Amino acid sequence: MGIPERRIEVDAFLAEASARIVLDARSPGEFAEAHFPGALSFPLFDDAERAEVGTLYKQVGRNSAVERGLELIGPKMADFVRRGREIFEGQSKRKPLLIYCWRGGMRSGSLSWLLRTAGIPVVVLEGGYKAYKAGLSEQMGRKWSLIRIGGYTGSGKTETLLELGRQGRQIVDLEGMARHFGSAFGNLEGHAQPSSEHFRNLLDERLRALDPSRPIWVENESRKIGTVHLPEEFYQRMIASPTLEMVRTLDDRVEHLVRMYSAFSPELLKKGFVGIGQRLGELHGKGGLEKACEAVDAGQLDVAARMALAWYDPTYQHGLDKRAEAERRISVDCEGVGFEDCALRLISTAEGYAFGELMAAAK
Repeated sequence: MGIPERRIEVDAFLAEASARIVLDARSPGEFAEAHFPGALSFPLFDDAERAEVGTLYKQVGRNSAVERGLELIGPKMADFVRRGREIFEGQSKRKPLLIYCWRGGMRSGSLSWLLRTAGIPVVVLEGGYKAYKAGLSEQMGRKWSLIRIGGYTGSGKTETLLELGRQGRQIVDLEGMARHFGSAFGNLEGHAQPSSEHFRNLLDERLRALDPSRPIWVENESRKIGTVHLPEEFYQRMIASPTLEMVRTLDDRVEHLVRMYSAFSPELLKKGFVGIGQRLGELHGKGGLEKACEAVDAGQLDVAARMALAWYDPTYQHGLDKRAEAERRISVDCEGVGFEDCALRLISTAEGYAFGELMAAAK
């Protein structure tokens, strides 16, 4: 006899997942679109096989789909067992493997049976990825005690946020998870961004690691970071939360941008300026884009940065004015100070207001 089957609900699965190996039995395409953070792809079918079996199920019936599925996985069963055993035995402390598919049905059930028959303990997620996905809207919209960090482009919001984390504050680095700085220059090297669905999964994982009764610091963001859309429920919670607005001089911000982007090649920087080329023309007249690119080629990054900020600053101010009645903003003087000192000033300001008072606008 093999090991008895064990199935658990989403909350229990998530509680165990942080210390267990999780196997995703869905196809590689499904996995690439979104998956449990940290899960390993362990597909029962490849993408073409999944499409074939699914078509049979819809057009012919369940029995035909099951028979074809068995034909497809039969030659691969030994490989599944070998790989499963390697993963299981490779743990420093051997714990049952967690496994899920889309609905917690045939794919995860079949792999569970096979691995358990071979003596490898596994636990199946009841309801599968679909059940996990169904609970995320509520999770995203919880009354998180968020404090936003605001500031004009070049204020060093991300660096200050990370400094808050080093000082023991709870932070969520949205841009880090999205792999984008949130502007035309935000992904010059073309890093692959997660899908919006997988970003939501990463955000869920981060939020579950935090204490909801304590403040959580985030950078002020728009609905979209590069190609990633923030979960609407979390975005609404975020814009209803108070903002500590970092105040820096134009020279401070230009200096920061020059330091930040000096490591990039002129070709990449000019690519970023092309993204705002029309706006540069509107602001700096015909040839505005060419003037910015010439400044980059000449190594005059401060000149190029000021040209870009001439568009970004009014755009940011327009956003402030548009949401002025709905938001509560508290200015924090960070002129001429480093990120560590700025973080300390933000903390002092937040603590200077009773936290309940600071959060009142978000209730």
